[in-house]
Amino acid sequence: MRAAHEALTQGGDVAMISKIYPTRSHSAAAQGGMQAALTEEDSWESHAYDTVKGSDYLGDQDAIEILCREGVDDIIAMERMGVIFNRDESGKIDARAFGGTSAKRTCFVADQTGQALLHVMWEQLLRLGLKTYDEWFVTDLLVENNRCVGSVAMQISTGQLHLVRAKATVLCTGGAGHIYAPSTNGLAVTADGLGMAYRAGASLMDMEGVQHHPTTLKSNGVLITEGARGEGAYLLNSKGERFMENYAPNMLELASRDVVSRAETTEILEGRGVDGTVFIDLRHLGRELITTKLAQIYELARDYANCNVIEEPLPIQPGYHYLMGGIKTDVDGRTWDVSGNNKWKGVEALFAAGETANVSVHGGNRLGGNSLLDTVVFGRRTGAGAVEYAKSVDYGEISEASVKDTEARIKSLFDRPDGVRSATLRREMGAAMNDGIAVFRNEESMNIALQKVRALKEKLPEVSLHNSGRIFNTDLLAYFELENMMDVAEAIALSALSRKESRGAHARTDFPDRDDENWLKHTLATKGNSGPEISYLPVTITKWEPTVRSY
Repeated sequence: MRAAHEALTQGGDVAMISKIYPTRSHSAAAQGGMQAALTEEDSWESHAYDTVKGSDYLGDQDAIEILCREGVDDIIAMERMGVIFNRDESGKIDARAFGGTSAKRTCFVADQTGQALLHVMWEQLLRLGLKTYDEWFVTDLLVENNRCVGSVAMQISTGQLHLVRAKATVLCTGGAGHIYAPSTNGLAVTADGLGMAYRAGASLMDMEGVQHHPTTLKSNGVLITEGARGEGAYLLNSKGERFMENYAPNMLELASRDVVSRAETTEILEGRGVDGTVFIDLRHLGRELITTKLAQIYELARDYANCNVIEEPLPIQPGYHYLMGGIKTDVDGRTWDVSGNNKWKGVEALFAAGETANVSVHGGNRLGGNSLLDTVVFGRRTGAGAVEYAKSVDYGEISEASVKDTEARIKSLFDRPDGVRSATLRREMGAAMNDGIAVFRNEESMNIALQKVRALKEKLPEVSLHNSGRIFNTDLLAYFELENMMDVAEAIALSALSRKESRGAHARTDFPDRDDENWLKHTLATKGNSGPEISYLPVTITKWEPTVRSY
């Protein structure tokens, strides 16, 4: 939405396609806040250093500097658009502590920050008269001579296919989502942009960077915001001990997410958990704080875990949350190398922003509060970059045969005999990824996951659709989503196998140490004849050389 807003204000002819109604997008689930150094006691440089350290030095520091420097003005811009941030006693924007940060700089709207941002941005787009195609599903990107000239999209309410011609196409489709099960992500997050860009010829960078959030509900993966720990909640094991004292003696519960998730997993594996969980304890925070600043998680715990967090600790465990990897872009959202040096494989006229992109501000581990900031800062920059590019080119050649090809593919799916269901393969894929490429991983576990994913991919031709109608055919959509997720799951597995060290969220028990001499570099996965092909790209370092990372 931020990209569309900027493109409109820059004079672009813009349309937005969304497979769901836009305010149902997963950004609404972001709870804790967004970071920016707004106070005189803080600085964007301090924010940038915290982000570099949090990334385990895999983040590109030129991009991180842009994020933290420009993010200050972007927070103020969002406030002026109508986001009602919480205020402190002096009337200024309030901020809470978050994991891995040296200052309280996470601006928030109670524990519903993403929802507030999403609805305000949608209101602004309606005010500007944006053309939207809600409940349309993009099946394919159209590429001619390595240039994206548009896409094929299906209107879900009718099943009709349409050619969408575009001088520039921007992907803002979120992360890997339900490649893992359980997941904190909404059901709509199915790696669609990642899969389409990969098949079109773009590079997927650092796909081994899979973040497991420390505090999720065991039953369904629902997120319990980091804002709870920012407000002072404790993590306890089965003995009632604040075990983070043993893993991060300085930052305790506010260590970086990868550190906390590993600590929780270790406690559980060593027998100090309860039924695969540890506990988050909010009781000492008091009723007033919980019901004002953390009201949503109070309700989530009550409704999904039958737990009153005012009176008792809540069982939690690490769960899949965020993809640090994504479509390789530059700081203006371009997926191709404009320098002409072909540093990475990309597709001209294709842009990406948000979690589906990897401009590399998160590196090996994302800090809480930086994802919303990423979408706002680089959404704006990408929207501007797409308009600038579109004004410099004519429409590309596009063939009506593209629709016929997709139509024939759909017909062939309808004609298949009864076979396996998409949901069955999706469930098996989620379990395999969660078992093999989770908080801890090794060569054996990742190879098992990779072979399972490849075996499931081979079963895709056996998938049958029980619904052969064209109107709101969710069976058909589930198949398209599954294809995207299978391709991206394979890229995650191969990228993870290639990185023979531990860095950030990529924690290998067979290579437990970080290896800057050999592995201070990005992994790139591109589509080859028999699957992903892995190559490498240097990390950009501007001022902060890698040092020992401790909290």
